[in-house]
Amino acid sequence: MKRIAVLVSGSGSNLQALIDAEHQNQLGRGKIVGVLSNKSDAYALTRAQQANIDTAIISHRDFPTRESFDQQMHQQLLDWNVDLVVLAGFMRILSSDFVSQWQGRMLNIHPSLLPHYKGMHTHQRVLNTGERFHGCTVHFVTAELDAGQAIVQAVLDVRQNDTAETLATRIHPLEHKIYPQAVQWFCNEDLTWHDNHAYLQNKPLQESLKVCYFD
Repeated sequence: MKRIAVLVSGSGSNLQALIDAEHQNQLGRGKIVGVLSNKSDAYALTRAQQANIDTAIISHRDFPTRESFDQQMHQQLLDWNVDLVVLAGFMRILSSDFVSQWQGRMLNIHPSLLPHYKGMHTHQRVLNTGERFHGCTVHFVTAELDAGQAIVQAVLDVRQNDTAETLATRIHPLEHKIYPQAVQWFCNEDLTWHDNHAYLQNKPLQESLKVCYFD
């Protein structure tokens, strides 16, 4: 059994998708054992408590440096005996030391087709440049922001009347489909990490990146 911790800062819709997937036996050999938030008012904590999942609140405001905050998070993850860290709307940039400690065992989801449109405000930037396609990407976390190896992407057509808000609304359900899938692959050991390289079903991930198209 792979023990999963989810890091959150907000409402936790992707956390809910993972909880639902676990209840439907869609996380393979994965079990969510803890939800950690840097904000005490994050609704994601309520979602976790309703699902009888342990929670922890570690406020970054209580620590003098990013590194000391990250070290406290690291200790909590060790206390939970975690195999996989899943970022689900966790609004903190992680220190390189923390990332290196969880290299190959930490996933994130980003609302763009990486490597394009790293960072914030992806929906508006896609509209500003007139892209035909948009989507979301589950990727391994590295010290460089949104630069880790992509695992699975969901793609949709950008419609003529789309706004940043409508794109966000259309992409959220796609996140909820592909994030549990990537977590399942990891928990079933189909998705692996060796010598700083990712593999899916024993093939280098660059060759086996899964892409799903949606209207």
